[in-house]
Order: sequence, then C-alpha cells, then structure tokens
Amino acid sequence: MKNTFGNNLTVTLFGESHGAAIGVVVDGIAPGIVVDTENIKNMLSLRKGLAEISTPRREEDEFEILSGVFEGKTTGTPLCIVIKNNDTRSKDYTKQKDLLRPSHADFTANAKYHGFEDFRGGGHFSGRITAPLVAVAGILIPALQKKGIFIGSHISKCGGVEDSDFNDLKADIVLSLANKEFAVLDDLKGEKMIEAIKQARAEGDSLGGVVETAVIGMPKGVGEPWFDSMESVLSHALFSIPAVKGVEFGAGFAIANIKGSLANDSFVNCEGEIVTKTNNSGGINGGITNGMPIIFRTAFRPTPTISKPQDTVNIATSENAVLEAKGRHDPCIVHRAKVVVDAVTAITVADMLITRFGTDWLSE
Repeated sequence: MKNTFGNNLTVTLFGESHGAAIGVVVDGIAPGIVVDTENIKNMLSLRKGLAEISTPRREEDEFEILSGVFEGKTTGTPLCIVIKNNDTRSKDYTKQKDLLRPSHADFTANAKYHGFEDFRGGGHFSGRITAPLVAVAGILIPALQKKGIFIGSHISKCGGVEDSDFNDLKADIVLSLANKEFAVLDDLKGEKMIEAIKQARAEGDSLGGVVETAVIGMPKGVGEPWFDSMESVLSHALFSIPAVKGVEFGAGFAIANIKGSLANDSFVNCEGEIVTKTNNSGGINGGITNGMPIIFRTAFRPTPTISKPQDTVNIATSENAVLEAKGRHDPCIVHRAKVVVDAVTAITVADMLITRFGTDWLSE
C-alpha cells in the first residue's frame, strides 16, 4: 500500500476527499530553496478550474506548511504541507455507497481494502488528492526556472477540437500558459472546447481530452538507460494522475506509420552546439535527455460520473442495479488536470536532476 513516489526527491500523499485534510510529505529536497506562498496559492487556484465548466465543489485550498521551511526557505528536512477540506457533502455518497460507479475505483478499492476504504467522494482515489502535488510544484517550478528549465502545457484536444501545435518553443511561449485558466495556444479554439464541454454537461454526459507538455532547457545526459529512463519515470508519475489512460512522447504512436528516413532526428552543429533538426524522439534517446525540448502528450478519459442512468451492481447484495449518480462532478477535468500534469512533471524532473547532479543542485 505504497503512496510514495521518487528516488532521491520523494513525495508521500495522505488523506481522503472528504476527510479533515489532505497533504504531502516531501523528503530529499535541497536546503535553501525559496518558498513563496503566493506561488503555491496561484497554482492551487488554477487547479480549481473555470466555475462554469467545473464541479460546484469550491474548496478554498487553505494550506499550512507544518515543517521543512524556515524564514522563507527550505531547511532540507522533510517538508509537510496540509490542505484542509471544507466544502464536503458526504451524504451524497452515503445513499449510494453500495452501488459501484462505472469506471471508478469503487470495485477495485473494495477488492484491495476489503470494504474498509473511505468511499466518500472517491476517498484516497479522488482527484482531490492531486492538490498537494500542485502545492509542491509551487515550490519546485520556480526553483527549476532559476536553473533555466521551463515547463508548460496546453489542452491540445477536447470535444473534437484541436489546439495549435507547439511550433515555437521558447521560454516566453511556455510561460504564457502558466497562468491561463483554460490553457490553449489558440483562444478561439479554447472557446470552442468550452462550448463542447457545456454541451456535454447539458446532455448529462462528459468529455475527455489531451494535454501536451513541453519541458525546455533540460541539460543533456539526464536519465538512465533502462528502468529509470526519463520516459519510464515520467510515465510512472503521469499514469498516477486519476483518469490518465495514455502517454506518448515526441511523435508518439504516429511514428509507427512512417519510415525511418523520416522518423530519425538528424544531428546538426548549430553555432557550436549539437542539436537535432527534428524532434520526433521528444528530446530523449536511450532513456536519456539529449538537450532538445522534452515533448509528451497525456490522454484523459471522460469524467466517469455522469447524470445518465448506468448499469451497475449492488456490491452488498450482488444484484444488478441502475445508478443515477448524485453529487458534484466535472463534465470535463482536462482544463483542471493541466496544472497537475505540470506539477508531476516538475516533481519528476527535479528528482531526475538531483539524481544526476546531487541534492544541492536545485538550491540557490
């Protein structure tokens, strides 16, 4: 029953969706990193999403740093952040606690925890538990930026609408996405996506989407050849986000349909630095960064809880039943999940960097 991720920089999650609080313990973080609580607040506010297309549950995400920070900087000892839960309506779940919600973790959680799990709002499986990860990134992302490493994501697909591609990967382009509530490169495409989400909600249904992420400024030589390759560790972290069903790097699955002469990234000397003409490999060769931007896409399934009646089973009686879901849910989570993708990317990249260069590499 492991809730810890990372090798040298580790994060351990705790709490449940409708419990008193949720939180995280970070170990292995360098001393001397600036902790600006406004950065943390800003990132948590982006996870709340747009009210018109998000859950009516409105948590203030008031957080408290219990340890690991002194006089505005990390001490290097375990850092603990706690976020209170206030806007809970547990009775919405008590009435239907024995009805297995399709494509949720109700059935598998019962199999693993033998009925002792907290079922309210998904318990420990809820997307609510991503908030502490976002809070940690509010510390790590500014530290990475000071090292010249920038992380940015946009909603590349949602509701049958495709955003513009990452064509010009510069720091200002990536940073422009950081504070957007609905992060797209083409705002007109974003408006069409929002309309599609509203339509799905009106129909009692839901939508999924794809988030595309770029990491620029990564040093060459980070990652291991096999089981701790940059792709495998990033994928591990990304697949830990609720509702993620696919991850692809560079050209992704499309690379299987083209010839090697087109798929290969040719090298060229550009003003004294070796780079590649194309980036079909997504900035990684042999599991190790090659200095080009790391590019990957994360696919999110449609929100499982919908207003339409769904066939299910009453786990208490083993009888077939029909679920008409109650509670407060998102018609689409992709715009909220974008900042979570940024967060787990920052945590993973920071861990891989200090594994390569040492714990103090991220400090001032």
